[in-house]
Order: sequence, then structure tokens, then C-alpha cells
Amino acid sequence: MMATVLRAVALAAALAAGGTALAHTESHKPGSAANPPAVAPIAGKEGAAASRDARSYFTDLELQTQDGRKVRFYSDVLQGRTVLINVIYTHCEDACPLITQHLNQVRAQLPDLFGKEVFFITLSSDPLRDTPQAMKRFAQKQGADVPGWIYLTGAKGNVEQILKKLGQFSESVEAHSTLLIAGNVGGKRWSKIRPDAPPAAIAERLKLLAAPPAVPADKPQ
Repeated sequence: MMATVLRAVALAAALAAGGTALAHTESHKPGSAANPPAVAPIAGKEGAAASRDARSYFTDLELQTQDGRKVRFYSDVLQGRTVLINVIYTHCEDACPLITQHLNQVRAQLPDLFGKEVFFITLSSDPLRDTPQAMKRFAQKQGADVPGWIYLTGAKGNVEQILKKLGQFSESVEAHSTLLIAGNVGGKRWSKIRPDAPPAAIAERLKLLAAPPAVPADKPQ
């Protein structure tokens, strides 16, 4: 079943710079989408107004971590970081645990970056049932309750608004997208990644996103 789910996940267009909404992605449920490249090209640009624009776009709504700590989505979770975002619900018995294990393999390949420059963010698609305690139990069961990996739930309206901004919202809890979203928040450089991409490929994309953008040879330093 998991292989069918992952093959069905389509690669949506990368996040456009300037706060344009992310394209709709394929859902947690099997479908008939084609099998595109596993990792999308990086899109985006640097800009003096990047932080202000990102805060406005992603919102600074309040959520709660798996430890019950109240955080603002942009100011406390995204700002100044390279992130890998995915969506789960804790009652899931197939795709969500398997993808979490896959991301554990990615984490293992980022020993010098994880929790320092690169952070994993897991959002609930089921905030009515996914309390902070439920998110923590899920993370602990998967061996993924570690510094640098933030699980987020909260008021239903806040969670839904953020999921919509990410292009990950669905009316059904089970129909959430399994697509991964990777981004250098300040640099507005984003990529979308299929969850069945090899861990090494995902790790390399995160390293590339975290690195400073290349400066053209004819541009003053």
C-alpha cells in the first residue's frame, strides 16, 4: 500500500518567490498521477524584504510543539532556518510512520547541519485529536523526538490556515499531502520533494538550500 501511495504523489511546482501560494499537491490517498522527478529544482531569490514578506505570507499564528511549548509559526519556527516540512496525523498506521522513518535516514546524513541550520517540521492534519502529547508519543515511537525536529499542532483554525499557505490542506484528515517541502526561508529558495526520494538525495538538496547562494563571477563580493 505504501508503495502505491508514494508512486501516486505528484511533484508540484516549487514555491514561487514573493509569497505566491504553493500549488495544490497530491494527497495521502492513492491516485493516478504520473511519476515525476523525485526532487524539484530550487526556485526563489534573495531580497532585502525576504523576512518581512515571509512573515506576512506564512503567518505568525500560534501553534504548540510536541512539548506543549507555544510558538509563533514564522518567528519561532521558520525564521533564519532551512527547513524540511511534512504533514502527518498520529492515528495513521502506514504512510506517516514510514515517511517519518525515511526522514530519520535523511537526518542521519546531516550530522553537522541538523538542529543547527537545518530543521525538520512536522505539522498535524488532525489538530482536534493530535494534542501535543499525541504528537510526542508518535515522535517517540518513531525514534524521531530529537532536538531540531519540531512537531506542531494547535487550534484547528490556525493549523488549517498554515496548511493552506503551504498548499497542504485537505478537507479530510487522511487526504493530506505526503509531499515534502524544503526551503531556505530567508532566501526564498524552495524545493518540493517526493517522499520516496532516496535519503541521500534529500540530504543533498537540504545542504544545497542551506548553503549561501552562488555569486556570479562578475558580481562584486
